[in-house]
Amino acid sequence: MSKTATIPDQDALRRVGAKVRERLESDPDIYKVPTKKAEIFALPDFLSPDECRRFITMIDVVARPSELHRTAYIEKFRTSYSGNFDPHDPFVKSISRRIDDCLGMNPLCGENIQGQRYLPGQEFKPHNDWFYTDQEYWKDERKRGGQRCWTAMAFLNVVEEGGHTHFTEVGASIEPKPGVLLIWNNAKPDGTPNIDTKHAGTPVIKGSKYVLTKWYRTRKHH
Repeated sequence: MSKTATIPDQDALRRVGAKVRERLESDPDIYKVPTKKAEIFALPDFLSPDECRRFITMIDVVARPSELHRTAYIEKFRTSYSGNFDPHDPFVKSISRRIDDCLGMNPLCGENIQGQRYLPGQEFKPHNDWFYTDQEYWKDERKRGGQRCWTAMAFLNVVEEGGHTHFTEVGASIEPKPGVLLIWNNAKPDGTPNIDTKHAGTPVIKGSKYVLTKWYRTRKHH
């Protein structure tokens, strides 16, 4: 049996990766983090100050203690608050479409946008966004759209101290800057999950941190 056949969604991850990579690299406004370990991009001023403020207000409404798949849960691994936005809300829908267009992704493959809030002392310890296919939860996620391919995350506010997005294997610690859209490929160019995309939301020391995240699957998400 070939290597491709043993790794779920590898062909799709390779194809989608190439398509989005080409689109992002052709945009002169998008900055690529200089590393060979992972494909990480940043687009400044993706959201306006008014849009950031509006999302912050919405996060305060929907925020609940963040959850993980039970099989991957570790106490105090993720201590932030989060919540999904209503995908039918016209404002949310318009921003979601802008993210789709930025990446050139099929809207049907996108998960609902999630907002996250971190208060002093709260964090999200190092993790990968892709699913571990040897875990029990993969049986369900495989049916719900398959493996996660790309992640898009927007920073919404200035954090007084702490709260960086730290790619631990790459050695890049990214300070939250309002309106910036951070984008990364969760797979390698060959379509295998990229361990070097491991990242953490470092503890907020002073102030608060608000972000929104949209994950994409290899197939239609439902």
